[in-house]
Amino acid sequence: MLEKFVDQLPVMETIHPISTYNDSDYYVVTMKEAKQQLHRDLPPTTIWGYNGQFPGPTFKVKRNQTVQVLWKNDLPKKHFLPIDTTVHGAGKNQPEVRTVVHLHGGATPDTSDGYPDAWFTKGFQETGPFFAEKVYTYPNQQQATTLWYHDHAVGITRLNIYAGLAGAYIIHDEEENALSLPAGPYDIPLVVMDRSFNNDGSLHYPSEPDPPTPGVRPSTLSNFFGDTLLVNGKVWPYADVEPRRYRFRLINASNSRTYQLSLSNGTPFIQIGSDQGLLSAPVRVQEILLAPAERADVIIDFSSLSGEFITIHNLAPAPFPTGKVPDRDTTGVLMQFRVIKQLLGKDTSRIPSALQHVPRLKKRNASETRNLLLNMVHDQYGREVHLLNNQLWSDPITEMPRLGSSEVWNFINTTEGSHPIHLHLVRFQILDRQPFDKEIYQKEGRFVPIGPRIKPKANEQGWKDTVCANPWEITRIIVPFGPYTGLYVWHCHILEHEDYEMMRPYVVIK
Repeated sequence: MLEKFVDQLPVMETIHPISTYNDSDYYVVTMKEAKQQLHRDLPPTTIWGYNGQFPGPTFKVKRNQTVQVLWKNDLPKKHFLPIDTTVHGAGKNQPEVRTVVHLHGGATPDTSDGYPDAWFTKGFQETGPFFAEKVYTYPNQQQATTLWYHDHAVGITRLNIYAGLAGAYIIHDEEENALSLPAGPYDIPLVVMDRSFNNDGSLHYPSEPDPPTPGVRPSTLSNFFGDTLLVNGKVWPYADVEPRRYRFRLINASNSRTYQLSLSNGTPFIQIGSDQGLLSAPVRVQEILLAPAERADVIIDFSSLSGEFITIHNLAPAPFPTGKVPDRDTTGVLMQFRVIKQLLGKDTSRIPSALQHVPRLKKRNASETRNLLLNMVHDQYGREVHLLNNQLWSDPITEMPRLGSSEVWNFINTTEGSHPIHLHLVRFQILDRQPFDKEIYQKEGRFVPIGPRIKPKANEQGWKDTVCANPWEITRIIVPFGPYTGLYVWHCHILEHEDYEMMRPYVVIK
């Protein structure tokens, strides 16, 4: 077992534009293969990173400042992780290495959203002009928030992100700056992932499930859970901190793992934001639940904790919520804070009683309500295939909301696991969750509620772009569609599910 808390927490470097043209900041990011030491006692690991870094550099942009990014693919032609060619979009007639970048949570035109089929790769010129790069435009017309960017290529997203293609993207605005929250070196993204390693330090991703699938190798998995946790690209790191307030932007960038995080000394997290920006007011919580792709913006107050060593624990079962409880010595531990640095000047940050106005959307204002099944079938090899409304990725589009309208989407989960459902383009609010009778559904196919509608907790009452839909519950969200028309997608953000059919296109029409 690798020793814990021997490597310092890295802070990803901030990327800067190379030029400004027509009021747009222009960046260049190249996807490269590189070697990176992920733990003191591991040999350097081969990773794929944006600008050769894992995680990629952090974007820090201003609201309403348009950004253009030239994304370049300079990766090898062969993947170093096992590709299942029976998965849609990853067939033997396709290049092994394909990439397309999605700004997760970004309100972007569809041409810059990272549509899964709009991939590009080095040296591929089968059906048209050579494309190894693309320019995407991000208008950043959103409230201050923590987003992240990652690969989204159809059929191999799970492998590309596992290889390292992910990074943080932070939008700032004047309203947030006026709140005097912890800032500068005291405002730190924490990109959380799980991984497994071979003895030579290389990333281990299973080539088949256990038990194996007869006749298919490599074969896709239903879930992937690594036995080692990383933060900002380091295994079980430590961070030396001052006795003052810090702001941490938690990003769950794991393939399948949900986290239930708490601090070992009982100190609460003060949650100030979720996926799409600040909450209306701070919420003190003992635990933070983060499904894949969810974010939590938190403050930890170390001001009265001088000399203490505080560990972040994880208690979430895998799969969530009915799987195995984490091992205390491995996946039950995330990182450690050591409050041993000298205070460098007075802490002038504060925790305001109010953060921003979050208007509550009303169900009566929705133009349409959609009941959307989250279900599971088996393929010809007996493997699990998770679906949205019993449809495949390639089936005709059935969700076509109008620009400027609001709709209620009811996710009806008939599986045994939670599914973090993400909608591209939009932000939404959670209305409620309600259990329904499992036995009646399995016998008769009817949905019979067996309990009251449960309102979201205070730290889920902000703007979201990913929602955890729990088994045998109806999870209701209300979604305003905009600000663009065009072709987008919605999907489960368990990457193993997303890659194998639990993703659907939708179109915003005029």
